[in-house]
Amino acid sequence: MGNKLISKEIQDYIHANLNTDLHTLLLKKSPFPEVSMQEIVQQIKGKQTAQKKFPFLLKEGIIFPPQLNLEQASSEKTALYKSQMLKGNKFIDLTSGFGIDAYYLSGNFNEVTLVEQNQQLLDIVKHNWAVLERDATFINQNLENFLDDDQEHFDCIYLDPARRDQNKNKVFLLEDLSPDILQIKEKLLSKGDQVIIKLSPLIDIKYLVSVLPEIFRIEIIAVKNDVKEAIIFLSSEKKDGIMVNCVNLESEESAFLFRFGEEEKSQVAYSEPEKFIYIPNNSILKAGVFNLISERSGLKKFHPNTHIYTSDQKITDFPGRVLEMEVVESKHIKKKESFNIISKNYPLKPEEIKKKYGIKDGGKDYLIFTQSKKGKIILKSV
Repeated sequence: MGNKLISKEIQDYIHANLNTDLHTLLLKKSPFPEVSMQEIVQQIKGKQTAQKKFPFLLKEGIIFPPQLNLEQASSEKTALYKSQMLKGNKFIDLTSGFGIDAYYLSGNFNEVTLVEQNQQLLDIVKHNWAVLERDATFINQNLENFLDDDQEHFDCIYLDPARRDQNKNKVFLLEDLSPDILQIKEKLLSKGDQVIIKLSPLIDIKYLVSVLPEIFRIEIIAVKNDVKEAIIFLSSEKKDGIMVNCVNLESEESAFLFRFGEEEKSQVAYSEPEKFIYIPNNSILKAGVFNLISERSGLKKFHPNTHIYTSDQKITDFPGRVLEMEVVESKHIKKKESFNIISKNYPLKPEEIKKKYGIKDGGKDYLIFTQSKKGKIILKSV
C-alpha cells in the first residue's frame, strides 16, 4: 500500500482534496485502480490530524495509519516535552504504535528499538522513519513474549499500555491495562535502568503511589489547560521520595514541582474575596495540591472545597488564571450580557446559570459563581 500511496499522482489528489467532505468522497470511485478510496481518505484524515497534532509528519512521503492509531498517538507537543528529560545509550519502546513518542524520546539515544505487535502499523512506522532519516531496530512481537525472549538491558524502557478492555470500554487501574503493569513490572525493571509509562490523565495519583513503590517521579502534562497525560518513572534503585511535576504546555505558566506528601503537611488560611482571584491550572488541580499551592503562593482560600484563591496584592507568577474581580449581587447581573462563566463548588452548572440569569457565554469578562466559608458568592470582572 505504502509505495503506491506516495506516488506523485496520488499525493497530488490527496492534497487537492484535503478540504473535501470525506463522506462525499467515500461515495466516489477511486480514480486510481491500485488504491481504494478508503485508503485515500485514510491519508487525508492523517494529514488533517497531523496539521494540529504532529506537524513534523507533513513531510512528503509520510504514510498515515487508520484513524484509531492516530487518536491513540501522543501529540508532538507532549512527546517533545518528555524527550527533554531523557538521554542514554539504549532506548526501547515496547508499544510503539504510530511511533510519535518513540521518535522524540529516542532522539538522545545511540541505539533505538521499537516493538509493535501490529505488523501493518509497524511497516508504516518503519517506512516513515526511513523518510525522516531516523534509524531503529523494528520488532514485530507481543511485548510479553519479547520480555520473555530478549536478554538485552536498556537505559530506558518506555510503554503506553492499551486503556480499553475487550469490550472497548475505558479502563484505568494498572491491573486492567494491556499489558497488566503490576504483573510485568519486575521484568521491566530487570531489563531497564529506568521505566517510563504513559497513563490516562484520569488516573488517581495516590492510587499509583500505593501500588507502585518503585515510582520516583510523576509528570502531569496539560496542553492549553487540558490534562493530556500522566507519566510515571520507575526504578529499582531506592530514591529519596517521589517528585511530582505539573506543567501546562503552550502557556507562559511556570511548572509546579513538589514532593509527594507535602500537601498533607501544608497549611492554608481562609478569606472572603479580595482584589485578585486565582484559579490554578488543571494539571495542579489534577495533582490535588489544593493547600500546597496556597501555602507556596502566599494566597488565601475561599473554602475547603472551593479551589479558588485570593489576595489583595497581585501575584504575577501564579500557575493559572489571575483575575481582578469584585463581589456582586445577582440583581446587578443584566440579561443578555456576555460572560465567561465559571462555577466551582456552587449548586448550579454554567448552563443552568446562563438560563437562570438570561446571560450569554463568551466575551472578555468573567463571572464566577462559587462559595466562601460564609456562603454563596458571585464575582465579576473589574
